[in-house]
Amino acid sequence: MSLSTEQIKDANIKYHDAAADEYDAKWGIDYGPIGKSQVAIKTRKVLGREPHFARALEIGSGTGYFSLNMMQNGVIDEVVCSDISEGMLKVVERSAKALGFEKRVSTLHTEAEGFPFEDGSFDLIFGHAVLHHLPNLQASFDEFFRLLKPGGMIFFAGEPSATGDSLARHPKTAGHRLSPLWRKALRVRQASAEVANGNGPERDHAYEEGHAMEHLVDVHAFKPGDLSDFAKHSGFDEVRVIGEELSANWFGWFNRALEADGVPEDIPYIWRQYAYRGYLGFQWFDRVALEGRLPASIFYNLMIGAQKPE
Repeated sequence: MSLSTEQIKDANIKYHDAAADEYDAKWGIDYGPIGKSQVAIKTRKVLGREPHFARALEIGSGTGYFSLNMMQNGVIDEVVCSDISEGMLKVVERSAKALGFEKRVSTLHTEAEGFPFEDGSFDLIFGHAVLHHLPNLQASFDEFFRLLKPGGMIFFAGEPSATGDSLARHPKTAGHRLSPLWRKALRVRQASAEVANGNGPERDHAYEEGHAMEHLVDVHAFKPGDLSDFAKHSGFDEVRVIGEELSANWFGWFNRALEADGVPEDIPYIWRQYAYRGYLGFQWFDRVALEGRLPASIFYNLMIGAQKPE
């Protein structure tokens, strides 16, 4: 089904507004040592070991995972968190206040193609898992270029690669097929049965309608050259695209597929530790053994960095 630009934007608003309050818990978003470490690893891969930027703009900030952890890591001094979802921005504001960053973090409800800022307003423009939601990427990259100061940089991580996404279907399919056996072995009830029996949480119409949009919000999966071309066409220099997470992604998607239909409260602690520590272990293996040695296109996630000429 082909959607118009406005339909894509509407689907993103409804889905992310509905998902906002549970988003951090669903994706394990963390502002402690784990979250800071995960963001620092990604930042170093693209921006170098000790990057620092005075004023930054995050595109599609979601609940603030990347912005707030980059701030905790000393990468940015001030940030504008922008998003098309007002629900997500409300979570950003709560989290920023809890971390003591409310004076250094502002939010802006907007699309990614036209910002109310003057040319050259930012030192860094970045985002995590956002470019694949944007219907008009060239217009967005042109806007990023306009907003950056000469010498400013862009940094985007967590973008799905076309080949990597295709390969990830195999562990997802295997996990879904084995899920009934996994639930039986670990004595985990089926979540759908809980809802059918009236024991699940009650949801209003807006919540149900929003979550029904999930399959419509991912617009793109990229080849590395696609991302490079958008940046170069807008005028960026020093464009580089990096692939990350191969074995970690397969391991993670297999386990997430196993767990997908289970009641979260039933999943044993020992299993959660295995899944979490195993994922970190495979991330380390990818970094030291695979990334930079295999083609970027086969990894699940792509990262892009580029600079506006001085």
